[in-house]
Amino acid sequence: MMGGDLYALDFDGVLCDSCGESSLSAVKAAKVRWPSLFEQVDAAMEEWIVEQMYTVADGLSIQEILENWLKLKPILMDEWQEDRESLVDLFGHVRDDWIENDFSGWIGANRFYPGTADALKLSSSEAYIVTTKQSRFAEALLKQLAGIDFPSERIYGLGTGPKVKVLQQLQQMPQHQGLKLHFIEDRLATLKNVIKEPALDKWNLYLVTWGYNTQKEREEAEAIPRVQLIDLPDFSRQLK
Repeated sequence: MMGGDLYALDFDGVLCDSCGESSLSAVKAAKVRWPSLFEQVDAAMEEWIVEQMYTVADGLSIQEILENWLKLKPILMDEWQEDRESLVDLFGHVRDDWIENDFSGWIGANRFYPGTADALKLSSSEAYIVTTKQSRFAEALLKQLAGIDFPSERIYGLGTGPKVKVLQQLQQMPQHQGLKLHFIEDRLATLKNVIKEPALDKWNLYLVTWGYNTQKEREEAEAIPRVQLIDLPDFSRQLK
């Protein structure tokens, strides 16, 4: 195949705003994991906890948490004697239970950013989802919330390997030879990991101006030659 474009798209923070659902799922999972901590927590307090989800350490501002999260996470995991795999499994089971018992409530806790679903639905380019979300949840949201029957084999979710490895797989596929490669993310740290890999030099990299990044990160991205900032209207035009 010669000519044309291939887009690798992050899901949460690029296509879908799942912050509300993720926060609610986290509280549900916490109630299962540490039930004694929630014995005196009523519905109003639970709502307050969801609103305060980003404030997870005494004496740190939200900005400080964002900037130091990679250092804070292993410290907190060690203090609570937790391991990543068991927490990921718990989070998935909680979501599955929520979907089974209150599907409309789970769907309603998510939303697609304006224009992203239509852009994906109408795109004539080769498109893939590359996400840290478990694939079955991304597929369900695409189908039920956006009305898109997106092929499951084009969703690379949690468990398919680091994003840099997925991008390598995509560019090596015979059917993708000759295509222009585009990777769209909302996390600058992920784009920096791609830049570190010489084998991925052919990828055009984009940081969205919406999603889960900060003004400071967007300003930093502007100084990185490989990274282009892209807003919602440009995203929709480019993907179509």
